[in-house]
Amino acid sequence: MNTVTLDRESTEWLRDLQPDAEARELAVARLHALLLRVARREAARRRSLLPDRAIEDVDDLCVQAASDALMAVLAKLDEFRGAARFTTWACKFAIYETSSRLRRHAWRERKVELDETIWDRLPDDAPPALQRLENEQLIAALHCAIDEHLTERQRLIFQSVTMEDVPIDVLAERLGTSRGAIYKTLHDARAKLRRALIDAGHGEHLQ
Repeated sequence: MNTVTLDRESTEWLRDLQPDAEARELAVARLHALLLRVARREAARRRSLLPDRAIEDVDDLCVQAASDALMAVLAKLDEFRGAARFTTWACKFAIYETSSRLRRHAWRERKVELDETIWDRLPDDAPPALQRLENEQLIAALHCAIDEHLTERQRLIFQSVTMEDVPIDVLAERLGTSRGAIYKTLHDARAKLRRALIDAGHGEHLQ
């Protein structure tokens, strides 16, 4: 990697974080402190989204997220290309790890399961993905299409993601599969539902 085009601070970070660098231990400690500050800031931003029972665990989650982010940064040093400052690039790892841990923690004691009662809460309490379903006939058609055209696994994934707002990574973890597999199942389910709704005469709502 050519470091000539990098800003001075980024070049120094890359130099000091190398395995054989004399200043590596200090640089690693500085980087961890930076990532921890970022993790705590991200947690504070998301604090209102967490259930009360999760608040007391937030700082521990931030420390864990910062440590995981640090390991990820050190493992990917060779991938840094200088499109942004090194600290900006590194902080993205902390933000991702923090948000991921907070999502999983928020759902720790919540079940991921098919829940027919959710239809009783629509459309008044619908999440953003369903806010376009503005009339009872369309909701009824969607309900019917889900029951008739989706497999049980497709129903669980579709309802969890689009109606319960379960994060993809949480759902993948609970179902013992990958994010890619969840996206594929969700894509197939949406394609089936789209065809079913068009056939039922609701195509104008899907534009």
